[in-house]
Amino acid sequence: MSFAKDPKLGFEGKPGQESPSGSVQPKSIFKILPPANAGWPKNTVSLDRDGPADSPEEACGVFGIKLENASVSHLTFDGLYALQHRGQESAGIAVSDGEGITVVKNMGLVSNVFDERTLLALPGGMAIGHTRYSTTGASNWKNAQPIFRAVGETGFALGHNGNLTNTAELAEDIGLLPGLAISDTDALGELISRNFPKEPDSDSLRDALLKVLPMLKGAFSLVLMDLENLIAVRDPNGFRPLCMGSLGSGWVFASESPALDVVGAKFVRELEPGEMVVVSQGEPKSYFPFPAERIDPKLCIFEFVYFARPDSRLLGKEVHGTRRRMGQYLAMTAPVEADMVMGVPDSGVPAAEGYALESQIPYGQGLVKNRYIGRTFITPDQAQRANGVRRKLNTLTENIAGKRLVVVDDSIVRGTTTKAMVKLLREGGAKEIHLRISSPPYKWSCFYGIDTPSRPDLLASDRTIEEIREYLNVDSIAYLDLADLRKAIGADNGFCDACLTGNYPVEVPVRILSAAAAENRVG
Repeated sequence: MSFAKDPKLGFEGKPGQESPSGSVQPKSIFKILPPANAGWPKNTVSLDRDGPADSPEEACGVFGIKLENASVSHLTFDGLYALQHRGQESAGIAVSDGEGITVVKNMGLVSNVFDERTLLALPGGMAIGHTRYSTTGASNWKNAQPIFRAVGETGFALGHNGNLTNTAELAEDIGLLPGLAISDTDALGELISRNFPKEPDSDSLRDALLKVLPMLKGAFSLVLMDLENLIAVRDPNGFRPLCMGSLGSGWVFASESPALDVVGAKFVRELEPGEMVVVSQGEPKSYFPFPAERIDPKLCIFEFVYFARPDSRLLGKEVHGTRRRMGQYLAMTAPVEADMVMGVPDSGVPAAEGYALESQIPYGQGLVKNRYIGRTFITPDQAQRANGVRRKLNTLTENIAGKRLVVVDDSIVRGTTTKAMVKLLREGGAKEIHLRISSPPYKWSCFYGIDTPSRPDLLASDRTIEEIREYLNVDSIAYLDLADLRKAIGADNGFCDACLTGNYPVEVPVRILSAAAAENRVG
């Protein structure tokens, strides 16, 4: 078996041959290189990122599976498809057949990157997969995941959801020159590689992780694999979700439980904050490599508000029911006389149902979402770029004309999309528009794996509620209180709410704050 040149190694050789740096090529690993046209077309933008969004941009999705005597590439595709909402920039799968690891990744949606022919070329009973939305590092093929490192006897592949806050320090500690680590995941892969035992064996990846994980700070839910072992890790704060399920005698890991459902796996539990689970032979084995004082559960509260699918299970509860309760609390604290309650599709709908239920105001539909817009491209200077809302939403004029509307949405970030949506409803004949938001005002940037704009671009960062109402041109506006949000979830603490309060549970290094201040991401 020959080797394709890995740009990270800068070396092309045969199995067992020593590279110029002194490392030995793994015995049986190969990597598929990107197609020549990898990356977005030049001078184009994706409709999914067309214009400012009014909800925080998604994190990433990770998936891992290990089955005996079965091919898992199609199941991994299905799992990633169920996690597509968490990242639409790139997708990738790494598969082990016991003799080699194959990595296929590219820019685009899961269905754009993989087809039947590609999946049939990925035999093997163990795989990890990743859907990406960039929060650090550029949006290009080099930053697509899973990443691969040829080290030890087998090498390993890695998928990461989150954002490390001490990437620069880690890179300095291992002697990487500034700029060599193109993302936090890239630095993490290098750090794991350099901590592999000098005499590698089947436990090398596990042993390297036990050394490396305590060094990491920030948010990280990881899936990793070598030829024989599947490993899942959740950071000591549990910022991003990660769950596990069983499928026959095999095991599955995923960012959200619907990815287990779609492959036929039975939900077992969520990984504990600070837990590492290793699946080798037989039952999974748990390790807890972090000191006890670092274990402090802080699940991102916006997983309940917006990020997670409504059919996901978090903290033992289905998210849809939680969002309905948010709407009910909103109706209790911010009532208004109206003719119809409507939700902004799709994430505002469950809260709108709850508001209607509690207020006894009829529920109806006022907006239709174009579900087939897909990944198409337009040139940045075209006038229609400003009409992103009209591409995605249209009014049901007969349903809203002459009516006093309660319009429920999950959040407002910049406000531009919400303002355009309000304009659509006005043009459709709405008599009054009373905006209700099922979360508190979004005021602060996130440094734990969510892509948020600079702080001056956050509508609520420096405006009063009345100023927000005037800007959006609505008749009234009300947000859900943080205490009521926690009541709706059913837990008083254990969440990261830094984007709402400015209280960051993990210290953000001065260099990151300085960089954010330079681009006005913090106030």
